Amino acid sequence: MYYTDRGIEELESRRGDDMVSLAWLAEQLRTFVDLNPEFETPVERLATWLARLDDDAD
Repeated sequence: MYYTDRGIEELESRRGDDMVSLAWLAEQLRTFVDLNPEFETPVERLATWLARLDDDAD
């Protein structure tokens, strides 16, 4: 188990039934990076990965 799995598991257990928009998620990611600028690169990579999930794997 990766260390980050704990946070993912907590998110799922506490907020797993919530319905959110991608606009809401984007705003939360912006706020997080504003408060924690050292995480800008990993958040950017996650956002880009999520945005491209449906792209063809050519």
